[in-house]
Amino acid sequence: MRFALFDLDGTLVDRTGAYTEAVAALCRERAFDPQIQAWLLTELADRANAADFVRLRETFGLTVPAAQLWQEYVDLMAAAVTCRPEVLKGLASLRTAGWTIGVITNGASDIQRAKLAATGLAGLIDEVAVSGDLEIRKPDLRLFQLAASRCGVNLAEGGWMIGDNPAGDIGGAHQAGLRTIWLRGRPWPDGLRAAHHVVDDVTDAITILLNETE
Repeated sequence: MRFALFDLDGTLVDRTGAYTEAVAALCRERAFDPQIQAWLLTELADRANAADFVRLRETFGLTVPAAQLWQEYVDLMAAAVTCRPEVLKGLASLRTAGWTIGVITNGASDIQRAKLAATGLAGLIDEVAVSGDLEIRKPDLRLFQLAASRCGVNLAEGGWMIGDNPAGDIGGAHQAGLRTIWLRGRPWPDGLRAAHHVVDDVTDAITILLNETE
């Protein structure tokens, strides 16, 4: 089955560099002191959503509305996030080869979709399923089912999952009956079933898929 799901952050795009840049820009534009910047860097390290900015406002007694701060952060993230040209080229090659491509990602819907649009990824994928759509997160099988359904695919027909998170991406994909490619980096949990392939870069994963096509 020529169907592949890709994780977004840490797989297709560099979130770590983007979020540090976005936090610095927000604090610079708002003239926030270093304590606020340090708080944001800690609290947003793994993920970010609108509720974080409600807590920011309450913690530091800020007067600017939390929703406004959140939107500013979303816009700054969209401006900072990058997807390497070779990744975009690889996805385009998959599309040419007849692959259906989805993105399945944990996070708030608005910020994840902003990243896809800003990087040009939105035009190279068929659909996206974001945890914020259903308030569930990978490895929940329902998110994989949503991604497949939106792509017009039945999970029973098989496919692939490519991601950097062992439990969320690889463990979740195994539950969904998908073959898996893990981007090496994070510690591998004891007892988790091994991925079908292990690579150092998402372009290597794309090459594996293209070879499957031939």
